[in-house]
Amino acid sequence: MASKKIKPADQGTTAHQPFHELLVVADNVAREKNIDREEVIGAMEQAIQKAARAKYGFEHDVRVSISRSSGEVSVYKCLTVVEEVTNPQTEIVLADAQELNPTIKLEELITEPLPPIEFGRVAAQSARQVIMQKVREAERSHQYEEYKDRIGQIVNGLVKRVEFGNIIMDLGRAEGILRREESIQRETFRTGDRIRVYILDVRPEARGPMIILSRTHPQFMAKLFEQEVPEIYDGIIEIKAVARDPGSRAKIAVFSSDPSIDPVGACVGMRGSRVQAVVSELQGEKVDIIPWAPNPATFVVNALAPAEVAKVVIDEDMKRVDVAVAEDQLSLAIGRRGQNVRLASQLTGWNIDIMTEAEEAARRTGEYAARTRLFMEALDVDEIIAQLLAAEGFASLEELSEVPFEEFLRLEGFDEDIAKEIQTRARTFLATRNEDALLKCREAGMSEELISLDGLNPQMLAKLLENKIKTLDDLADLASDEFMELVGAQLISIDKANELIMAARSHWFEEAPAEA
Repeated sequence: MASKKIKPADQGTTAHQPFHELLVVADNVAREKNIDREEVIGAMEQAIQKAARAKYGFEHDVRVSISRSSGEVSVYKCLTVVEEVTNPQTEIVLADAQELNPTIKLEELITEPLPPIEFGRVAAQSARQVIMQKVREAERSHQYEEYKDRIGQIVNGLVKRVEFGNIIMDLGRAEGILRREESIQRETFRTGDRIRVYILDVRPEARGPMIILSRTHPQFMAKLFEQEVPEIYDGIIEIKAVARDPGSRAKIAVFSSDPSIDPVGACVGMRGSRVQAVVSELQGEKVDIIPWAPNPATFVVNALAPAEVAKVVIDEDMKRVDVAVAEDQLSLAIGRRGQNVRLASQLTGWNIDIMTEAEEAARRTGEYAARTRLFMEALDVDEIIAQLLAAEGFASLEELSEVPFEEFLRLEGFDEDIAKEIQTRARTFLATRNEDALLKCREAGMSEELISLDGLNPQMLAKLLENKIKTLDDLADLASDEFMELVGAQLISIDKANELIMAARSHWFEEAPAEA
């Protein structure tokens, strides 16, 4: 429906009621609540409109406007121009409308001024409630818009009260909650204490935005360093990773692309002044500042400081690092209750397995002997050839079957015929083993849906069968770590385990609409 925009100035002899003090009130409320003046005046218009409709009848389209310059209140009734009137309260014929406005057209609105209303006690109370409700809604909306953009920042606040271990904080224009689990242990605050907190999340709620605060989040410490170290704030030094055991110990990895800048020294500061400021804020939490390195092995060695590492072996497929240390460095590398290696693992993103040099040598010898026996039995070769293959780093028959043929020719003592024969035997053995595994699974009643699930090889299926996993639902009920334990961590990574479990659960979501 086309309609003209209605303006109080265009209403001819519309009755006006001067409310000059309304603009003063609107300005004061807008300034006090930090919201837009237009929103306050809009709330006043809705409140007066509600009272006017109650007086003149809700069947009429009664509207109210307040002049933004003079504060005058205009009350008028809107009528739609039609050819034939079916509802005289909201409609008017074209001929009658053109007597008031010769340029009016069908489907447009024409206004009819109404006498100003006098507010009684009930109407005034109702109007006041509407205004306050709209003002509160606008205030909450502004609070949410302000603080949602500050997620990930540090703010100062006053402790307002403590409820069941949770701290309610006054952040200035809003309240935030610092939950017990987001507080550092042994940390106690009293009403009126001013503390720094990290804005973890902001959620819109009916009573206003819920601002979730934290002092245990790793980024809280990163932001503290950003405040204390100008080079971090300026981008000269970059914080690559942070790991924390809140209230006890933390590790932070820093890096600078400028070779003339020592990132660790800059974060420590003169006589440790900068890092000490962070430690004091974190209630004495010990902070290890680690130089970040693009090479994973170097980064892991740095992250395990102060322990000295003798050897590092990286398995990129499994995202795992085997670290060998001297006997007297073992307890230092592991740390109290495994704290040092746990934080190093969180910092680097690699699973770290620490052992002594003697244990690493014994483990390496055992793996070498196991691979030798495997190659001798599966390939039907003598011990010398099997040992040579194991010594060259081949860990499985799959590697032998898939390695480029030219790799074999580089091995000492291998000619083209021997290389071809070894690869052929490896592929034949794997094919036979896979066929036997699939046949065994089908005979045991394993579902075809599980057997054909993309990403599960026959060796994995055989391991699942040993543990009574025969259907997609059986697999879907597993957690990723359980799945890895059943099939063997050497066969599957955590990411691949999660992917397969989600694939097994996909039919649940496909069936849900039909069941509903």
